[in-house]
Amino acid sequence: MPPFHWWRTVFFLIPAISVYTIVLGTLSLTSSLFESNGYFAHWCARTWSRLILATTGVRVDVVGLEKLVPGRTYVFVANHQSTYDIPILFWSLPYQLRIIAKESLGRFPFLGWHLRRTGHMLVDRRRPDRAAIFAWASRLTSQGLSLIVFPEGTRSPDGRLGRFKGGSFYLALEAGLPVVPLSVVGSRHVMLKGRLATHPGEVRLVVHEPIDTRGLAGTDPREFGERVRQIIQGDAESDCELRRSA
Repeated sequence: MPPFHWWRTVFFLIPAISVYTIVLGTLSLTSSLFESNGYFAHWCARTWSRLILATTGVRVDVVGLEKLVPGRTYVFVANHQSTYDIPILFWSLPYQLRIIAKESLGRFPFLGWHLRRTGHMLVDRRRPDRAAIFAWASRLTSQGLSLIVFPEGTRSPDGRLGRFKGGSFYLALEAGLPVVPLSVVGSRHVMLKGRLATHPGEVRLVVHEPIDTRGLAGTDPREFGERVRQIIQGDAESDCELRRSA
């Protein structure tokens, strides 16, 4: 790895991203005192994402957005290759996006309150509250919010898809929310897992056809998750195959 990237990351990217995070994080936190829908907080997240991608030199080619209906509530399901996946998705998808986070984050001062206030969901994955899940799904649809899920649970070290956790699909299946598989291709080469250095480059985001889950309540989430995994896998792992054959 050329030393240029190491010095560039430490002396330029980290300070710049720290400034973006502090300024926009403060604005986002303050805005949640005055609005509960989280729209301005989401604007802060998108702006933060755009600044990070531009500063790093990451270009995102989005394919398939025309398959989606503007303003509709979706559950976006993506493979997870890099810490850059979140800014890539937040900037590339023109939807009010929310996440499911671990309940333990709710114990952090200000953070947990801010996440709940702006529409994100904190869940105990060992004891999911079914009533709370339905209430949250109702809020998603009534406010035009969408959800991002990374069902692998952790970043892939080599670009290959891991097993999808069935619990990630429980809300979508029970509430009948459409699921949109997303293939993120090439993001792991921007910042390899376990490495500090970042590299400019191009990432491709493939938006697949939405899957209608109405009438699928009670379906085995693991079987449904494997169906979604197969859709994502072809594009998501194409980068690995190309690099091995090069």
